Amino acid sequence: MTDCVFITGATSGFGRAAAHRFAAAGWSLVLTGRRLERLEALKEELQGQVPVHIVALDVRDSDAVDAAVAALPEGFTRVRTLLNNAGLALAPQSAQKVDRRDWHTMIDTNVTGLVNVTHALLPTLIDVGEGATIVNVGSIAGQWPYPGSHVYGASKAFVKQFSYNLRCDLLGTGVRVTDLAPGIAETEFTLVRTGGDQAASDALYSGTTALTAEDIAEQMFYIATLPPHINFNRLEVMPTRQAWSAFAIDYDE
Repeated sequence: MTDCVFITGATSGFGRAAAHRFAAAGWSLVLTGRRLERLEALKEELQGQVPVHIVALDVRDSDAVDAAVAALPEGFTRVRTLLNNAGLALAPQSAQKVDRRDWHTMIDTNVTGLVNVTHALLPTLIDVGEGATIVNVGSIAGQWPYPGSHVYGASKAFVKQFSYNLRCDLLGTGVRVTDLAPGIAETEFTLVRTGGDQAASDALYSGTTALTAEDIAEQMFYIATLPPHINFNRLEVMPTRQAWSAFAIDYDE
């Protein structure tokens, strides 16, 4: 039977690159995202290579998630790998200047959405057993603080700890769990975070060498295809040109 991967947030960035990477290896694909037109275009690109099933899905809606999993057609029901990739950052300004609705959107997507999809697919993954894999896309922001990270970083810290806790509960099932934590990567991330400010996005990536979506997709595929007895608890990936800075200190003027 063909291995099947379930990818959330497949319409752009890491998710879209992962769809291409897994398709190149012959996996069947369940691709989800909120933008149906992008899903249809991606399916058109991949159709003929591997079986593709698309679902327009908002992971924040638990009933919709459950319904989507329950309605998976024949050939897509035995999901071997779940890529919990859907997520976003908003409001790069300081916490005291943020619209609280942006905080709620990040929590609902990065935390609640990830929990919804994981819960819906756990019975399938446990049934698959040895070699089944959950890759939760976290961030270095879940480990290292920086100004403007507030709820985004906190939500990714949840991803890290949730991944660790799942490992404990799934011991003996054969299901693996990894928190994959990228550093700076050139995707639509900053465009979304800044409300579509192309200049801000260009400025962030100009003059350096960031990770690409394909870099992270390669790590996803590597994790999913490790020998069944190996589990990466957390994989933090940064570009060579990114590192930590000194602590900020507030001095009297």
